[in-house]
Amino acid sequence: MLLSLVLIAVAFVTWSWAYPGAHDVLVRNGLERISLFPPAADAAKNGASGAQQAGGQGGRRGAREAIVVVAPVGEGLVNDKLTAIGTGQAVRSVSVRTLVSGQIAEIPVRPGSKVERGDVLIRLDAAQEELAVERARLTVADAKAKVDRLQSLVASSAVSSVEADQARNALSTAEVALKEAELDLARRTVTAPIGGSLGILAVNAGDYVTSQSEIASIDDRSQILIEFFVPERFASGMDVGKQVVASASSRPGERFSGTISAVDNRVDEASRTLRVRAQIANPDDTLRAGMSFEVTVGFEGERWPSVDPLAIQWDSAGAYVWKVVDGKGMRVDVAIIQRNSDSVLVKAELEAGDEVVTEGVQSVRPGAAVSIIGGSLKPDSSSEPAGAGQEPTARRSETGKNGGSGA
Repeated sequence: MLLSLVLIAVAFVTWSWAYPGAHDVLVRNGLERISLFPPAADAAKNGASGAQQAGGQGGRRGAREAIVVVAPVGEGLVNDKLTAIGTGQAVRSVSVRTLVSGQIAEIPVRPGSKVERGDVLIRLDAAQEELAVERARLTVADAKAKVDRLQSLVASSAVSSVEADQARNALSTAEVALKEAELDLARRTVTAPIGGSLGILAVNAGDYVTSQSEIASIDDRSQILIEFFVPERFASGMDVGKQVVASASSRPGERFSGTISAVDNRVDEASRTLRVRAQIANPDDTLRAGMSFEVTVGFEGERWPSVDPLAIQWDSAGAYVWKVVDGKGMRVDVAIIQRNSDSVLVKAELEAGDEVVTEGVQSVRPGAAVSIIGGSLKPDSSSEPAGAGQEPTARRSETGKNGGSGA
């Protein structure tokens, strides 16, 4: 048991001497009294005699300044833009079908050509409908002639007004029948409902088509609509008219500007995303429906302190950095927001321009003086300015001589 106690004591002394954060660990656990090697600030309070009792070499180690390298705190931006993948479609697109059944007699357009609204796409065999129109016209002519005869006879009281009214009703019925025949004949010709680019025709002359047969598709590509989905946390920033930038996967290096034209009224419960539609101009007709686009939407973003990745340290309490204040080290707890290749955005009590330790962090103690190499720490007002023969990038504090710290 005695040997075990001796080994434990030796291990404790070695740990206290070798591990720079030993004093902090003991303080957090309420064991400050058994700390053998307190920082320089504590050693100055206890006096020289207390430092000698803590161990000759260990006492000198606690009073010695830590030589460190610092870096300034910057400011970084997070969530300032959103990038999503979407699919393009024509601003207007229709699938052309016939309203009646029949055999195709003529196709006066070519696949892939430009058409205007009202241009004839196909003509169906209309011989029977043409005969029906001629028959209806003859009926209307006979009914009109009868009305004219009876109208003159009514004036001379040769016929009753009832017969004249019946003749006028017959004329009206014949005119309706003529309009119906003309409508049937007009439906034998299929025209373009919108202007745009005609797709590949799905039929040929001589084919028999019905109202379920698709003839062709027409796309108005003067504008391209891009439909994409954004996470629900960006839903509040999706406003109609907001500027977006899109780039087509098939046309690298080219960027197209546009605006958000529509936002869905609810978030999808399964994917927790919001459907958004953007509209971009296509004056040169270089874009096609069905293309894949990468859409970028800009936001104001959130600003956070940015520190060098080497400044981040960890212990049982979490992440922290050593901030240099008046030539002394001060621990500042941080919460990591985002890691980048050359910086880390953190949530902490830091401001742009503050200096944090990046090298020599293992030697820094809370409240202990530090000697900065290659830093930009400003000297105290009580300190004398560096002379011409002094090295301006390396400063050393005078803690042991005047009881304070001056760079």
